[in-house]
Amino acid sequence: MNVQADNTSVAAATAVDIKRILQMIPHRYPMLMVDKVVDMQLDQSAVGIKNVTINEPFFQGHFPTDPVMPGVLVVEAMAQTACVLVVSTFGAHSEGKLVYFMSIDGVRFRRPVVPGDRLELHVQKIQSRANVWKFSGRALVDGKVAAEATFAAMIRDV
Repeated sequence: MNVQADNTSVAAATAVDIKRILQMIPHRYPMLMVDKVVDMQLDQSAVGIKNVTINEPFFQGHFPTDPVMPGVLVVEAMAQTACVLVVSTFGAHSEGKLVYFMSIDGVRFRRPVVPGDRLELHVQKIQSRANVWKFSGRALVDGKVAAEATFAAMIRDV
């Protein structure tokens, strides 16, 4: 698939700040799990950043004496990074559309994610057909894999 978005070459690297992310995807507090996207190759791959702080609401109950970011939210952060990649690839007409998980496979949690960690969310497109995309993802902390998964998602109108 050789998609061009907003007259930008597929090979061009792109960064997306939080203000732009808020225009692109519908997620909001407390479910917005990506602070920025860096090193994006349209229609190919992206790296999202999530700065994990003790102020995250899930730490109140997971776990109060030993706070750990829930693994499912680490996977969600990878998926939101992929969503920004998809919307960037398709362009402005796809902004604000919902992206739904279709499958999550091969999930592995390698190490806990804790307050103070900077999650690097690496997503790579495996394939896409129409509005269905499949990705491999890895979440890294300090260069070490914290989680990995393969997932598919569908983009659709709200």
